[in-house]
Amino acid sequence: MKQFTNFSRAVAAGALAVAMSTAAMASDSLNFPNLTYRTGPFAGTGTPIMNGQRDYMLMLNARDGGIGGMPVNYIECETGYNTNKGVECYEKTKGDALVTQPWSTGITLQVLPRTNVDRIPILAPGYGSSPMSDGNTFAWAYNPPVSYWDGAYMILDHIGGGDMSTLKGKKIALLHLDHPFGKEPIPLLEKLSELHGFELLTIPVGLKEMQNQSSQWLQIRRERPDNVVMWGWGAMNAGAITEAVKTRYPMDQFVGIWWSGSDADLQNVGAKAKGYKSISFNAPGNFPVLDDIREHVFSKGDSHIKSENDMDTIFYQRGIVISMILAEAAKTAQDNFGEKGISAEQLRWGLENLNITDARLEELGMAGMTPPLKTSCDDHTGHSGAWMLEWNGEEFVKASDLLVPSRELIKPLEEEKSAEYAQNNAPWPGRGDLACN
Repeated sequence: MKQFTNFSRAVAAGALAVAMSTAAMASDSLNFPNLTYRTGPFAGTGTPIMNGQRDYMLMLNARDGGIGGMPVNYIECETGYNTNKGVECYEKTKGDALVTQPWSTGITLQVLPRTNVDRIPILAPGYGSSPMSDGNTFAWAYNPPVSYWDGAYMILDHIGGGDMSTLKGKKIALLHLDHPFGKEPIPLLEKLSELHGFELLTIPVGLKEMQNQSSQWLQIRRERPDNVVMWGWGAMNAGAITEAVKTRYPMDQFVGIWWSGSDADLQNVGAKAKGYKSISFNAPGNFPVLDDIREHVFSKGDSHIKSENDMDTIFYQRGIVISMILAEAAKTAQDNFGEKGISAEQLRWGLENLNITDARLEELGMAGMTPPLKTSCDDHTGHSGAWMLEWNGEEFVKASDLLVPSRELIKPLEEEKSAEYAQNNAPWPGRGDLACN
């Protein structure tokens, strides 16, 4: 389809040419670049999410003529989850981009200062740096609907049965990718450890160890933690779950962040992984929005997915939720400014004034798929909550009511770390000339 441009690592020169041609059509479309990772060791996570993102935007174009009557130009630039390539993709696609979607905590941190200068909002749903929630410091960065610190809190709250005082004297292991993403929850977990008296054991997994974690699981066998919390991405997840099965670690004591809960990660071990849990800001189900994608995208042969069953997976549906958040921000901006062809600065305003209610989710065919979401000048995350999902041997099913993070605990840490970041990167502009309204 002409509105959709794909960037490939293998044809960087051609990609640049496409980026230039895309810039020329900026006034006729909403340009939404996405720094994808469909290749490399993290492709198992990236591919289904990007498929869901892409199909939702395709559906809006086919069904509605885009957003507010303005076609979406969804642009993919492949990074392979490599930080240097991610920065290159940002530079290639920023021309008339309304947003950048870095898709890596490492890439996000690298482009964060550049977006202040380029005046392009970052959209990093459920990833990036948790202090980005502080809109007074990070005016151009958004990480709705929940942050990593939200996720860490909700996981431990669930482990403690809603009362973290029950964690006193226990040992909790954090099995994490040795990467900025994997280190994100550590400050909050250390604070919770001090407050509630449990021992925190951090176990890093190097990029070259993701598929062979024998040494990490030998340490887990030796240390015998009461619970293992996994902060994994891509190939690390399947590697960890396979090792957990081999070592007979109790699956009901093993829980992952939302990027450690792909159906594909569990299918190889099937029933042996029954009881494994992963927190998620989207719930599984057959939602009406999927019928629209089937009708307008899949049935036309325009989707990248090979089987209709792929639409039932957690990560594909998460991609839909993420594109919905971006589309709703664009609509919010269009409605406020009375313009179809919004600017990047106007989209930034839309991201800061999201109010996706239960009623709106019903209209979108997504009621129950994700919680309502509201952002503000001070709060660029929304902290809307998540559900605990459990693998039943064949698929993930909802295993909790909606969990919510503690703003009383997390917000002071966000403010502390955002102030520290601004000081270390002085002069940091903060909101600059951007009004809060």
